[in-house]
Amino acid sequence: MFTGIIEAFGKVVHLEKEQKNLHLSLESRLTQELKIDQSLAHNGVCLTVVAIDGHRYTVTAIQETLEKSTLGGLQIGHLINLERAMMMNHRLDGHIVQGHVDQVGWCTGVHFREGSWFFDFEYEPHQKNITIEKGSICVNGVSLTVVDSGWHHFSVAIIPYTYEHTNFHLIQKGDSVNLEFDVIGKYISKLHRLHAH
Repeated sequence: MFTGIIEAFGKVVHLEKEQKNLHLSLESRLTQELKIDQSLAHNGVCLTVVAIDGHRYTVTAIQETLEKSTLGGLQIGHLINLERAMMMNHRLDGHIVQGHVDQVGWCTGVHFREGSWFFDFEYEPHQKNITIEKGSICVNGVSLTVVDSGWHHFSVAIIPYTYEHTNFHLIQKGDSVNLEFDVIGKYISKLHRLHAH
């Protein structure tokens, strides 16, 4: 369980395919605090630490994860948003994030106005995921509030701190991102579809 509040960057330093799995090695200031078997969100994808070597740690993504997220497109040098699992005795500053990416979306626009950056995103409607204005969305592991919501598209406002301390400062029009929709909204959407039939 995560909150969507990013703690640090991880820099991809090695990628290794093993059959259909992908082993990712990253360097981060968090490495010295990690333990093997610990869960860590990478751009919103929950992965387990399988090895630690100095300032470098390794996680493994299975085929299903690679198909449902942007992790398969990572390259050496890419910066990843990192968050360790939440501790139950801390404040929930973001929203409930499971670390289970629902689908990939893409950026359709970036605009700077009134001191913040506004990002527009679209996603394929086939999974029937929804957003609502003032609702929560997780983009690349970052807990955000939806400021504009439509059928298979939404916008978010990024304040300067979030822009600088997450990989939002690297996202450009056309880039793919990992999306995890609000878990409560997903339950409501599924119940609605079940009662409609």
